Amino acid sequence: MKKLVILGATGSIGTNTLAIVREHPDEFCVSALAVLNSADRCAALAREFGARAYSGPDAAVRAVEENDADICVVATVGMSGILPVWTAIEKGMDVALATKEALVMAGECITAAAKKKGVRLIPVDSEHSAVFQCLQGCADMGEVERLVLTASGGPFLDAPADLSGVTLEQALDHPRWKMGRKVTIDSSTMMNKGFEIIEARWLFDVPVSRIDAVVHPESIVHSLVEFTDGATLAQLSVPDMRVAIQYALSWPRRFASERRKLDLASLGSLTFRRPDEKRFPALALAKRAVEEGGAQCAVLAAADEWAVGAFERGEIPYTGIAAAVEKCLDAAPRIGAETIDAVMEANSWTWKFLSR
Repeated sequence: MKKLVILGATGSIGTNTLAIVREHPDEFCVSALAVLNSADRCAALAREFGARAYSGPDAAVRAVEENDADICVVATVGMSGILPVWTAIEKGMDVALATKEALVMAGECITAAAKKKGVRLIPVDSEHSAVFQCLQGCADMGEVERLVLTASGGPFLDAPADLSGVTLEQALDHPRWKMGRKVTIDSSTMMNKGFEIIEARWLFDVPVSRIDAVVHPESIVHSLVEFTDGATLAQLSVPDMRVAIQYALSWPRRFASERRKLDLASLGSLTFRRPDEKRFPALALAKRAVEEGGAQCAVLAAADEWAVGAFERGEIPYTGIAAAVEKCLDAAPRIGAETIDAVMEANSWTWKFLSR
């Protein structure tokens, strides 16, 4: 039986993780649950699962520090996942990672620490889980030609070119996935896909030049791996986050599930197209940040977190999200990202710069 610590227990990923624990009570148990808010709900879940409950700004780190577990499920929002991930690695826990910003901002130092400790970073996002599944049995990453991450295209894939008047309600109306507010808005701008490209670079130790994105509105093919011999493997399933979450928890095994299975004949066809970086400038900004190196990816993620919050509060227009990120990348001092302290410095600079 695997012991879990679940951070962000009342969010979308946390809720689905607990549903999987309910389905497989002989395989998983929960040591601790942590939330930023929703303390009462967390306490009720803790009673159900016989776990300890933590709430507040330092809840995630305390939950990891004060409990033992085989896997730490990190499903917090934004850069708040960095320190809990680091703490879990230091304690020797495997990390089931749903918080993209941890590797986007601190991928260099987190992956180095995980390698040193012999800790596994197991992807929870459907796209990275798909790559992870396609790579099972791959003996040498030198055999991999390219990783291809799929994107739904979000709610504005075929919208008019001028997105300046987009409302918060429209940005939160994702056509395929039910997710938290921040990641849903990031999906609508395609910054989420930019983050995933950066995250894939660190998870799979593949240069960004060998990672592409393709728009696939049906969200059935979750990602593909192209090999040097010309073969391409893809992972397909219905759009259900529990498929990827369960695999992250059960790996290297697969557990049976009563969830809906894929019926290819009823789908009829699947479509793919190249992403439009003029319509979605955030994707190009993410690639730029990787190419510039150092702490630029930390600046990218911090600026996006600030800008999405400002858009939610009605302080900037929808198109102001990418504009704020670009402004920060242009102005940011060039510093390295070899340590958590350097990442925090880049984050602090970004928030101060944008809050002036």
